[in-house]
Amino acid sequence: MQIEKLVSGHYYHIYNRGNNGQNIFFEDINYTYFLDLIKKHLIPDFKILTYCLLPNHFHLLLKINEDCPRPSQKLSNLFNAYTKAINKKYNRTGSLLEKPFKRICVSNEDYLRTLILYIHLNPENHQIHNNFSTYKHSSYQALISQGKTSIEREEVINLFDESVNFKETHQQKKVIINIENENLILE
Repeated sequence: MQIEKLVSGHYYHIYNRGNNGQNIFFEDINYTYFLDLIKKHLIPDFKILTYCLLPNHFHLLLKINEDCPRPSQKLSNLFNAYTKAINKKYNRTGSLLEKPFKRICVSNEDYLRTLILYIHLNPENHQIHNNFSTYKHSSYQALISQGKTSIEREEVINLFDESVNFKETHQQKKVIINIENENLILE
């Protein structure tokens, strides 16, 4: 299986899960530490558009800056640093994440918007949290707030024209997903 090379100047959906579907985040401090490592290893070479961290997997939507040297290595360093810290803290050995990390190049603006919705709605889709908008390990709250953030808030909101439309689109997509899930149950 050939792994797609990461190319500077492109958007990517980066995601991975724990080995054998096992958890990779065990307590709140792990989520915070992972986000700190993202800042340390990826900024300023990457722009962070959205993220969602769930107990056994994560999703990142990133844009690699034009002049970023070796973007795959930077992501690998991030994941290795997190694995080493978790292994040390919880007295475990071996790989924490599946290898290699998954990546999808995003070149279409419609798909980019759909992906943002998908990432934010993930906690509900996996029945981890009953309201995606209050899930604390997602970029959704940072995007709708006015607080300081490393997320590319203006760029993401502009994809939806304005903040009100950003929120409404998320709610509409949530309703569609709920209807689809109910139809699956009824069938």
